[in-house]
Amino acid sequence: MHDTTALLVELGAVILTLGLIGRLAGRVGLSPIPLYLLAGLAFGQGGLMPLYASEGFVAAGAEIGVILLLLMLGLEYSASDLVTSLRTQYPSGLVDLVLNATPGAVAALLLGWGPVGAVALAGVTWISSSGVIAKVLTDLGRLGNRETPVILGVLVIEDLSMALYLPLLTALLAGVGLAGGGVALAIALGTVGAVLYAALRHSRLISRAVSSDDPEMLLLVVVGLTVLVAGIAQRLQVSAAVGAFLVGIALSGEVAEGVRRLLSPLRDLFAAVFFVFFGLSTDPAAIPPVLLPALLLAAVTTATKIATGWYAARRAGIGRRGRLRAGGALVARGEFSVVIAGLAAATEPRIGPLATAYVLLLVLLGPLTARWAGSGTARHGRWRGRLRGGFGGGVRGRRFRVRGRGHTEGPDRNGRGPRYDPWFSRGRCSPPAGPSAPG
Repeated sequence: MHDTTALLVELGAVILTLGLIGRLAGRVGLSPIPLYLLAGLAFGQGGLMPLYASEGFVAAGAEIGVILLLLMLGLEYSASDLVTSLRTQYPSGLVDLVLNATPGAVAALLLGWGPVGAVALAGVTWISSSGVIAKVLTDLGRLGNRETPVILGVLVIEDLSMALYLPLLTALLAGVGLAGGGVALAIALGTVGAVLYAALRHSRLISRAVSSDDPEMLLLVVVGLTVLVAGIAQRLQVSAAVGAFLVGIALSGEVAEGVRRLLSPLRDLFAAVFFVFFGLSTDPAAIPPVLLPALLLAAVTTATKIATGWYAARRAGIGRRGRLRAGGALVARGEFSVVIAGLAAATEPRIGPLATAYVLLLVLLGPLTARWAGSGTARHGRWRGRLRGGFGGGVRGRRFRVRGRGHTEGPDRNGRGPRYDPWFSRGRCSPPAGPSAPG
C-alpha cells in the first residue's frame, strides 16, 4: 500500500510539473523539449528531487512514448509521398548525411568511444527535429513558402532513413558485429520495401480492415496493432520505433486522420514522459565536463545544417533568401537525437550527457536561427529595395497579386516564382487596394 501511494504521488507530481512547464514554454514561444529534459535532470539521480517509486513506470511510459512518436510521424506521410521524396530529394539527403553525420562520428572517435559510439553520435548530429521544425514553420507563417517543400523533403528523407539506421544501430549495440548488422539491415530493407508496396497497392484495404466508426474501437485496434508490430520488430532486431513508423505509413485516408486526432493528446503525454526519462537516466554532474565538446559540435553542425538547406533549396531553383531560410529552419535537433542517444546509453553511457547538452543547445538555437534567417534577409532585402526605389525589395517594373498573408504571386528577387515577403506578414503596411500591387 505504501509503495502504491508513493507511486501515485510521484507520478502525479511529475505529470503536473510537465503540464506547468509545457504551458510556460507555450507562453514564451519555445519548444517544451528542453524543459522536459531539464525536468528529467531535476528528478533523476543526483538531481533536486530524485524519484524512486515511479522510475519503473516512467521507463515503461518512455517506451510507449517512442512508439507513439514514430506512429504519429508515419501517419503524416503516405507511401506515395515517400516515394516522390526519394526520387526528387535523394541528392540532398546524401549531402545531409555526409555533412551532418560526419562531425558526430569524428567527435566520437576523438573522444575514444570506438566505432559503435561513432555510429550512434553520428545519428544524434544527423537527424533534425521534425516536430520542432514543423511548429516553427507554422508559428512563422512559412508553410506556403517556396522553400518549405524542400525543407519537408529533407525531413522525409531523414525520417525514412531511420527505418534503416535504427536496426543497424540496434544490431551493433547488441554486439552482433558487422555480419549481424548486415542481416538486420537486409531485414529492415525487405520490411520497408514490403510495407511501401502494400501501402501503395493496398492502402485502402488495410485502412478498411482497421477502420471503425467507434473511436474507442479504432483507438484500441491501432494502438494494439502498433505495440504488437513494434514488439515483433524488436524481436527481429529491427527496432520497435521502426515497426511503429511502418504501421503509420500503412494507414491512410480518413483512418489516418481519425487516428491522428485521437492519439495526439496521448502521444504528447507519453512523449513528455520519454524526454523526462532520458533526463532521469543522465547524471547532471556529468554534463559540465562535456559542455565544451557539445558547444563545439553544436556550432559545427549548425553550419552544416544551414549548408544542407542552402544546397537543397538551390537545387529547387530558390533564391538566396529562401536558401538561407531553409538552412536556418533545419538546425533544430530533438526527439530522434534523444531516441538514438537513449538506445546507445546502455552500451556507451558517456553519450547520454553529451547528447543531452547538445539537444538542449540546438532545440533552443533552432527556432532562433529560423527567425534570424527570415528577419535578417528580409531587412537586407527591404534596404536594397529602398535603394533601388522599389517596394519592400521587390523587382522593379513587375506586378504582384497578393495571395494571402505574406504571400505574393509573381517572381521573387531572382525571378524564380512566388515569393514570401515578411513586410506584408508583419502588418507594417498594407498592399494597395485592388487585385494587384506594384512590385
